[in-house]
Amino acid sequence: MSKPRPERKLAAILAADVAGYSRLMGADEAGTLDALKSCLAEVVEPLVKSYGGRIFKTTGDGLLAEFASAVEAMDCAVKMQQLLAERGDGRPDDKRLLFRIGLNLGDVIVDDGDVFGDGVNVATRLQPLAEPGGICLTHAFYEQVYGKVDVAFADMGLRRLKNIAPPVRVFRVDGHSAGAASAEPAPAFVDDRPSVAVLPFDNLSGDRALGLLADGLVEDLISMLARVPGFFVISRGSAFAYRDATPDVREVGRELGVRYVVQGSVRAVGSHVRATAQLADADTGLQLWTQQFDADRNETLDLQDRIAHAIVSQLEPELTRAELRVIQRHHPDNLDTWSRYRKAIGALSVKGWNQESAAEAIENLRHVVRTDPEFPLAHALLALTIAFGANMSLIPDTPEIREEARRSAERAIELDPSGSEVVGYAGCAIADLGENRRGCDLLKHAIEIDPSNAQARVALGAAQGRLREFDEGIENMRRGMRLSPRDGRLAFWGMILAGTLLNAGRPEEALAEAELAARRDSRLYAARVAAAIALAELGRADEARTALAEGRRIRPDITLPEIEKFFGKKAVADIAPIWKGA
Repeated sequence: MSKPRPERKLAAILAADVAGYSRLMGADEAGTLDALKSCLAEVVEPLVKSYGGRIFKTTGDGLLAEFASAVEAMDCAVKMQQLLAERGDGRPDDKRLLFRIGLNLGDVIVDDGDVFGDGVNVATRLQPLAEPGGICLTHAFYEQVYGKVDVAFADMGLRRLKNIAPPVRVFRVDGHSAGAASAEPAPAFVDDRPSVAVLPFDNLSGDRALGLLADGLVEDLISMLARVPGFFVISRGSAFAYRDATPDVREVGRELGVRYVVQGSVRAVGSHVRATAQLADADTGLQLWTQQFDADRNETLDLQDRIAHAIVSQLEPELTRAELRVIQRHHPDNLDTWSRYRKAIGALSVKGWNQESAAEAIENLRHVVRTDPEFPLAHALLALTIAFGANMSLIPDTPEIREEARRSAERAIELDPSGSEVVGYAGCAIADLGENRRGCDLLKHAIEIDPSNAQARVALGAAQGRLREFDEGIENMRRGMRLSPRDGRLAFWGMILAGTLLNAGRPEEALAEAELAARRDSRLYAARVAAAIALAELGRADEARTALAEGRRIRPDITLPEIEKFFGKKAVADIAPIWKGA
């Protein structure tokens, strides 16, 4: 008679043990053993059971548990570390029990109550990589929980685990421990292609003109590298989050999920400009290449092109055979015009989207397009700011103002139809003006030009949501946000994602995104309104009333018609019953 086939299933495996257990036992055997039994009986075992898990094996200093849901296993692991950190056991710091946890999702074999297989083995080998009080997880597990748990992750890259043949991509819960993890977004690991971040170049001379040159150089490098086949480049928004900082390249690599980091500087040398660029391995921090470039101040475009080509050729030798199109940026000749354009961007990125910042940005952009009507980026950003500002009731919504936005968008596309940033801004504006289908087409074109354009990806998702193409739209919005994990626009994007999730009938996810957006930007009233709508839909009226009151505190003159215009009729119906009490 043939043997019965073993039971196989997909399971989330949690492996945990006590860091430094042998040392602790050597110092205080009886006390350590009592503390461990207490932790297991009072915290770990009840917690695993409450999250639907089952402990199937215990070792001298640890345990293995299985869960049917990766999300439940993740929540259990985080809660476990939080409770154990709060508990402390009354022992001195050098004798406290700190657990390390590894999480994996994989195929397992169940035999007489025990669980075997690579799904278990990987979790067991992964757990020692976690810091004491920390959590590590595999990429397979990460894909199941990202966006569904209120936890930040950092990419640790590919790691070789003992007796596990292929390398495993590992993530960790960000922060020293799970209890300290912040609710920030996951790193930008979204691709297996060679990945690079170009950080802001330092202006070593303090010359304002050189500062603008340095910013333009970095933007050109990002644009050029993004067009190289086979490359993944972190978007400008996240790269510029490191301005005025001296980050360790390894930290940058972990935060942004990249393999390489480009840094540099510019300074005046007599009548010339000297730019220094260097390339570093983000995993080891080692400098792979550095070079200096000199040029006359009047030859800065040529300088930018030469540096960009040199860096590309050093990143991957085979890429030198690729046909590279030189990016001809449309910088204005007038320094004041470029400065006013940067001020407009700064108003929105530093102050967030509100009446004051929108008015300041529009004033500066109108000045720019009057001074230099051939500057496509200014036309495109003006169109986007007016269109979105009108939709959010940050500026008066009149036929005249919408026509100004439409003219600016069309002019931007006419001036630079192959510029990803230009087409991305203009396409977003056109979609916000009600032409969602044409806006989608333009935004897809912007992404074809530059697959790293996070703004275009998020705007495309928003437009698809308005067309009720919810699944694709939400995925595009989340992918765009992962493309730029340090972007100053994340709060704004998260608020729009929350609105799309509400319209898709997914209030729990909408609430998570709205609350995260509110934490990222304390001035974003619409995030509080989105949270209030989600809470009302979930039947949590008191919490909804509190969230709505907070939104109205930030913007006292908000009205129900404004909320309807941005979030829809159903949203108003949901919060109308609590409007007076908020």
